[in-house]
Amino acid sequence: MDKQIYAALEISEHEVRLVIGEFFNTRFNIIKVERVSCNAFNGTNVIKEEIIKSVKKAVENASKSIGANIEKVILAIPSINFKRLPLKVRVEVEGVVAIEDVKEAVKKATSTKIDNNLALIQAVCIKYTVNGISSRRIPINERCNELLVNIDLLCADRKVAFDIVSSVTEANLEIMDIYLDTYATCKEAALFEQTVDQNVILLKVENNNTTLSLLSQGKIHSIDRINMGLSNIVESLIDKYEFPIDAAVNLVKYNARMNLKTYSKNPIYIWSKNNETKTINEMELCDTIKQSVEQWLDLVSSMCQPILQVSKPTVIITGEGGEMQGLDNLLSDKLNIEVKSYSPETLGGRRSSLTSTLGLFYAYKDQQVITGNSSNSVNMDQFEKTITYKNGNKSNPEESITKKLKGMLFEARK
Repeated sequence: MDKQIYAALEISEHEVRLVIGEFFNTRFNIIKVERVSCNAFNGTNVIKEEIIKSVKKAVENASKSIGANIEKVILAIPSINFKRLPLKVRVEVEGVVAIEDVKEAVKKATSTKIDNNLALIQAVCIKYTVNGISSRRIPINERCNELLVNIDLLCADRKVAFDIVSSVTEANLEIMDIYLDTYATCKEAALFEQTVDQNVILLKVENNNTTLSLLSQGKIHSIDRINMGLSNIVESLIDKYEFPIDAAVNLVKYNARMNLKTYSKNPIYIWSKNNETKTINEMELCDTIKQSVEQWLDLVSSMCQPILQVSKPTVIITGEGGEMQGLDNLLSDKLNIEVKSYSPETLGGRRSSLTSTLGLFYAYKDQQVITGNSSNSVNMDQFEKTITYKNGNKSNPEESITKKLKGMLFEARK
C-alpha cells in the first residue's frame, strides 16, 4: 500500500489556502481544505505579521480536523516580477543515463548567477537530448557519452519570495519545496501538454490583480500583472449597496450571469439594514458592475493584442475570477478567440480559486523522480491512530464507503 499525505499552501493577497491531500495507490484524494482571510499584501509588499497569524490559524484548524499535526508544506510563490532564464546544460555520462546525471545537470544550472532583485524559485527540466534524439521524458538507461538538458530557471521577486518563506517558517512549518503559482496552475490544468502545438494565455484573476501568463512549447514564456481584479469589479456594488467586500465578491461570482442578453428581475439576495428589508435582482446586480467589467475586459484585451497579432491562442481563466459565470463568454466575444474557465475536477476541491494550490501536489510528485523526497507533511503516527480510532474494527474502508453509497441510494428510492 502506497500512501503519501502532503499539505499544499498558497498565500494570495486576500486569503491563505491550505489543502491536505493524499496519494493512495496512484489516486489523489483531498482530505481537508482550509481557507483563512488574510491581508497578506500591501501592493507588492508582504505583511508578514498577517501571514504568520493566518497560516497558524489555517494549520491549527486543519490539524484539529484531521487529528494530526501538520508539520511540513509545499509552498506556492506568487509570480511577481517573473523572469525565465533558459539554459542548455551538458553532462558527461558513464555508460547509461541515470538519475544522478539529471541531478548533476540541475545542480550546474542552479549555480548560474541571477539578478540581485530576483530569487530562483525552481529549475524545470524541459527537454533531454541523447544521441541526437530529444524527448520530454528522462532517458533513463539510454546508452550515451553525453546528456544535454534544456533547463528553465524560473525566478520571481526576491523580497516577496523571501518574506513569504520566512513568514511560513516563523509559523512553525517546514517547507518541503517551493513552486511558482503559475507553474502549479499549469500542472493542475495540464496546460504544458496543450501548448506543444498552440499557445495558451493563462489569466489568474484574484481579488486585487490579474496575472497574465503566455505559455508556449511546453514552457512559461512571460508573465505580466495588471492591478485590477474582483475587488475593483465590485467597487460600484459596495458603493451603491454598502455590502461587505466578501459578500459583494460572492454575489458577483455566484449570482451574476454576465453573458445573458436579458436578466431576471426576481430577487437573488435579501438583507436587512436599519430594520428595513432590502433586495437586489440579477438585472440590478449586472447593471451595477457592467462598467467595471467592461474596463477589465478592455485592459486584458490591450495586454493580449501583441500576442493575438502573431497567433491565435486559447485563453484559460483561473483564480477567483474563474468562478464568475459568463466572464469567459464576454472575453471570448471581446478577443474573438476561444476562452474557457477552468475548475479542478478533484472531489472536495472544485473551485477555480484552488487551481494553483492543487497543482502544487502534482508539481511535487513529478519532482520526486529527481529529488527522491518521500517524507509526509503530517505526523503519520497521529494520523494513523486517528484513522484507526474512527474506523474502529472496520477491516475494509472501501467496503464501508460502498455500503454508505448503497444506503443513500436505497434511502432515495424510499
